[in-house]
Amino acid sequence: MLTDHAGWIAIVAVGAIVIALLAWLVIATSGDKVAQAAVAGVRRFGRRRPHREHFRPEGAAKSAEAPKRVAAIIVNPTKFDDLAAVRAQVTQGCLDVGWDEPLWVETTAQDPGTGQARQAVRDGATLICPLGGDGTVRAVAAALVGTEVPMGLLPGGTANLLARNLNLPVDSLDAALKVALTGQNKRVDVGRLTVDPSGEHESPEEHIFLIMAGLGFDAAIMADAPERLKKTVGPLAYTISGARNLRGPQFKVRMKIDDEPELTRRARTVVVGNCGKITGGLVLMPQAEVDDGWLDVVVLSPVGVVGWVAVAGRVISKKRKGHQRVDHHRLKSVTIRTDRPERVQIDGDPIGQARALSATVDPLALIIRVG
Repeated sequence: MLTDHAGWIAIVAVGAIVIALLAWLVIATSGDKVAQAAVAGVRRFGRRRPHREHFRPEGAAKSAEAPKRVAAIIVNPTKFDDLAAVRAQVTQGCLDVGWDEPLWVETTAQDPGTGQARQAVRDGATLICPLGGDGTVRAVAAALVGTEVPMGLLPGGTANLLARNLNLPVDSLDAALKVALTGQNKRVDVGRLTVDPSGEHESPEEHIFLIMAGLGFDAAIMADAPERLKKTVGPLAYTISGARNLRGPQFKVRMKIDDEPELTRRARTVVVGNCGKITGGLVLMPQAEVDDGWLDVVVLSPVGVVGWVAVAGRVISKKRKGHQRVDHHRLKSVTIRTDRPERVQIDGDPIGQARALSATVDPLALIIRVG
């Protein structure tokens, strides 16, 4: 029987073999494609890509390596006893993280940092670092507002309030430099201030501020805290100056806030803030944020020493609701007029006297390096 059907069995066997071969070819072809893709993937991810010079035609000139980044250090030389040692420390810090040797430019009495910062940008610096107090920071920032060049904050002053409000290192130059060189960019608001000494718009002065601008008692504190005293006792100099100016008369102030009706107060000081933290970790303006697109104003109206005790309690408790001695406002613009000339300060620097101030906010106009 098996012999009788041997021919058919052979035919069936041959057919099965042919079908199996065809199936194998289909699978093999697909498998080759998958394998090729897998090999390509291995080659892509398992092998290091050849250097770009590998693809350059023979005899062609080699391309130059990408230049190292350069920071410009705008330093206030009056803040340091051993400037050469500070320069060596900063230079080594830049080299340690792969940056080039920094540009080193000193401020002068005639130009506290604005012109130096502008020139550094023209010279190719990709990061500008003021090394001094908040006045140096403000002067450098004036050159960078509205640009894409970031500013890195290096502590060199007495208060370093902008750095404190941004939670940046203020006690270690090395730590602050590392943040400036390797940190992230953060956009912050900038306050714009018009100062009118006479109150008659005869010769108004334009300024920016990053922390606070004020007139009255707070400006008197700044004016009566000399550099020598600040260098000797640090922030305690402001406490000593404040005690000297604690007693004094109030002045009449008229304020126009945004589109609201004008209001009148008796005050010892009026402060316009871009951020809220002041010396000693106290928060003068609890709602103020450096990137919220708003300015804050606080009016302090104490009467005598007892009144100042009440003000101090109000500030320490961070209460913001209206009070006869402490009055808070949030706004986009404000105009302040006084009944007599009062001292004015901007970010801790006294600038003389004025009878009128106007302030507006320039949202997210400056880039600062943060951790």
